[in-house]
Amino acid sequence: MTHLVTLADPESAAAEAFRALRTNLAFNRPDRPLRSLLVTSPTAVEDGASVAANLAVATAHAGHRVILVDGDLRRPAQHTLFGLDNDTGLAQVLASERGDPLPLRPTDVPGLWVLTAGPPAAHPASLLDGPQTGALLLRLGAEVDIVILSSPPVLAVSDAAVLAPLVDGVLLVLAAGRSRRDTTRAAREALDRVGANVLGVVLTEADPSTADVRY
Repeated sequence: MTHLVTLADPESAAAEAFRALRTNLAFNRPDRPLRSLLVTSPTAVEDGASVAANLAVATAHAGHRVILVDGDLRRPAQHTLFGLDNDTGLAQVLASERGDPLPLRPTDVPGLWVLTAGPPAAHPASLLDGPQTGALLLRLGAEVDIVILSSPPVLAVSDAAVLAPLVDGVLLVLAAGRSRRDTTRAAREALDRVGANVLGVVLTEADPSTADVRY
């Protein structure tokens, strides 16, 4: 998946799958709404950034206010997916101690804003692993219904493990026919070690001929 199918083809089976995912997440904790969510993957094979973006769009289409945060300070993608500039973003917010207004970018989707990653920063994991990250998530959460973060792969760098304990839940993205059992198991174990609340798995690139997608 390399585009926003929820915008480009909203009547497709893929777009409907994202709406179903949004509904499943809403009913996952009926007593306590999900206010923050991390979307990650075991390796770079899986496209977690697109899943996070499409889920954010589907959630906003349902009438919720959403902030999508690009937590990949190494290979950011959200600004490209939404056609936004990336001259300042998460890296600069975390590095600043002045409490400046947040550089949230509005999108063409009502109720959806994006906090891009910003220009590459030195030592991203160290920048994320500080009290300012938790404080920022609280600040963002006070403005919208849910904050959705995308992060680098779990096994590539430590960034996802740093962010996972700070959110209400984690989604692990797998790619049909390409994700491996050993890397998936290792990613789950890495998330468990930091106390992450893994809500489930999103399987992409599945062959539609293997499922009944008719009405």
